[in-house]
Amino acid sequence: MKLAQYLDSTYLKTATQANLSEEETKANVVKLVEEAIAFNFKLVMIRAKYISFAKEMILKAKSNVLVGTVIGFHEGTASIEEKLIEAKKAVDLGVDELDFVVNYEAFKKGEIPLIREEIIKGTALGLKNNKVVKWIIEVAALNNEAIAAISKLIKIIVIDNFGLENTKKVFVKSSTGFYKTENNIPNGATFETIKIMHDNAKPVKIKAAGGVKTKNDALKMITLGVERIGTSSAKAIIEETKVKY
Repeated sequence: MKLAQYLDSTYLKTATQANLSEEETKANVVKLVEEAIAFNFKLVMIRAKYISFAKEMILKAKSNVLVGTVIGFHEGTASIEEKLIEAKKAVDLGVDELDFVVNYEAFKKGEIPLIREEIIKGTALGLKNNKVVKWIIEVAALNNEAIAAISKLIKIIVIDNFGLENTKKVFVKSSTGFYKTENNIPNGATFETIKIMHDNAKPVKIKAAGGVKTKNDALKMITLGVERIGTSSAKAIIEETKVKY
């Protein structure tokens, strides 16, 4: 198993969120891409404004690292039309993978037709352009019953509208990593939530994101069935192995 190929190395903070200048933020993204090339990570997950230069760096290095970005980030409440415009712009910039934030607040209110429409339209846009599509459900905002229900709903929508053969191009993803919780409750993937997602979404793929910081956590997530891990600790995870992948 090549652990590095499970890792989506992630930097999604804006300059304002990180209290940095635009130049410092870009430097952090450059470092992220350089590390991904050096360690052969599967993908870098970055903001759309950095897609073009990241692709240029990867091409120049003759690397296979992919570039992903987030859509409707991080609240997920943007309209379907806004999300589609954002996704199309990312496609035009050369992105490889699109991570949409599901409107989980609408889901909690029972607005299933809206959820169904955005998943159908967002997935269709991605697949039409030969992109992998991931749907972020924000597990920290949902109880276990809702995590199971939305995971199953995404699976049914994908199979019914795009066929079983396209489930390999779609993921259910746990978290944005930006959700604010109370009392220091984890805001990302946990072993419990990943198991629920796996049990209800498969054969749609699973991505664990948020809170995976060690090699042991990463390996356990893989044993639970995840095929991608989104983390800001990708380099540290690989360096724990003492083996260069």
